[in-house]
Amino acid sequence: MNEIKNIIFDLGGVILKLDYSKTEDEFKKIGVLHFKKLYSQKNQTLLFDDFEKGKIKPEEFISSLKESENLNIKEIDFINAWNAMLLEIPVEKLEFIENLKKNYKIFLLSNTNEIHINKFEDDLRKKNMLEQFYKCFDKIYYSSRMGKRKPDEICFNQVLEENGLSADNTLFIDDSIQHIVGAEKIGIKTFHLEKNKSILDLVPDIIQSKHHQ
Repeated sequence: MNEIKNIIFDLGGVILKLDYSKTEDEFKKIGVLHFKKLYSQKNQTLLFDDFEKGKIKPEEFISSLKESENLNIKEIDFINAWNAMLLEIPVEKLEFIENLKKNYKIFLLSNTNEIHINKFEDDLRKKNMLEQFYKCFDKIYYSSRMGKRKPDEICFNQVLEENGLSADNTLFIDDSIQHIVGAEKIGIKTFHLEKNKSILDLVPDIIQSKHHQ
């Protein structure tokens, strides 16, 4: 029986509300009719992988996609379409995580990119919540700044090693099953947060149940 001491949260779909269909709809309006084939929660092309690993800059990502899809649009319209999936971070989720931080080491591990980071940080700043967001976590890991992304084992190992964490007393919460599988491969305890479920309802029970595994 290993007591949970550390919790690693995913961001999008777990803390930050997401709606992929909004970005798909916006790209349809600007002429990308098959956006889902390029990018979805479960799958994405190499261009999106490289962008999430910080291998290419935002302007390269935008120009590459505009060129491949033959789009004649302004950069701001592209950015707005790409950001449409990002909804809000409810303040009660931040308060909830702050409370957990009294008893656990808390980390954030997100597959994301610089355009999205700028957008959700700006949204939080406008609500005077950005400082509160950063205080929720002992350390934040964004794939675009790590140079690696979930579900690769090297990504999870970096979080463990840099913070002296043991996999068997660390819990990882994510809404994408492929990331859950990646974490389990190196012995991290996991919880797959299903669609329309909230960490606010589930987390205390999850932690207790993982204590006794």
